[in-house]
Amino acid sequence: MNLRQIEAFHALMTNQTASRAAEVLRISQPAVSKAIQELERKVGFALFERVKSRLVPTAEAHLLHREVERCFTGMDQLRHAAARIRDFGAGELKLASLASLANTLVPLALRDFHNRHPGVAITFQSRMSSEVRDLVASGQFDLGLAADEIDLTGVDYREYAKYRAHIALYPGHPLEKRDRIAPRDLHGLPFVALAPQDTTRRMADQILREHESEPQVILETPFSATVCAMVLAGLGCGLVNPLTAHPYVNLGLVLKPFTPTVYFRSLLLYPTDRRPSRIVRDCIAALDAVANGKALGYRGGTAVRGD
Repeated sequence: MNLRQIEAFHALMTNQTASRAAEVLRISQPAVSKAIQELERKVGFALFERVKSRLVPTAEAHLLHREVERCFTGMDQLRHAAARIRDFGAGELKLASLASLANTLVPLALRDFHNRHPGVAITFQSRMSSEVRDLVASGQFDLGLAADEIDLTGVDYREYAKYRAHIALYPGHPLEKRDRIAPRDLHGLPFVALAPQDTTRRMADQILREHESEPQVILETPFSATVCAMVLAGLGCGLVNPLTAHPYVNLGLVLKPFTPTVYFRSLLLYPTDRRPSRIVRDCIAALDAVANGKALGYRGGTAVRGD
């Protein structure tokens, strides 16, 4: 049997008469009848009974048609998949991000991306930066956003965004009236620190040592959001990414620029030796647009980006 015969059979079963089947297939009625006769010879049993010039399906025809419908459903799915690949380059997008961006910029970017590509399935995970790198390096994910302290072996990358580090204070903190926080201001004060491997913490620690300033570290955590929560609870002050701190400002958290200037930097990761599809490129464009135009930092209580 061949596809032409199966198509004629499916059209006849669906449209009930050879004339309508011929119209759907845009062939002649004799061509439909010939295809059915050839198919009957191939399968070895009758598919239709000729009753008063009408073709009446046999029980075997109904059984065979169930299988044909499954095949045609699969063909429709293949057509849709091909259309998605033609229009978008792929039918799905897999993105992983560190938490500070996963809860701030990424939702805005994915909203804009989804509005442009509502038919694309999106898989998103918030992970530690090292885990983001592993997902991208293994080819499991198309894109990743990670902090700059990770091992970059096995991935291609570029800088995504950077934000000036601020000192987070609880309301009524002794440093609340300062316009800026200098290293000597932190000497001996209770301090909620980022994890030792954090690049921004390492840069800040070097500056503190150069100014002979030694805060009293109460707690260490890899997440700026946790620093904000601990500071707001009154455990001390801490160095934070203002982007992550934005929701806590509404709860009373106070942010002051740290000087000398240090930055939180994030990287955009993608697999090596893989040319990004159209939808991946569109997602990158959405991420860049949000980072360039809607990212939040703080200066004097007003949301700005720190460059």
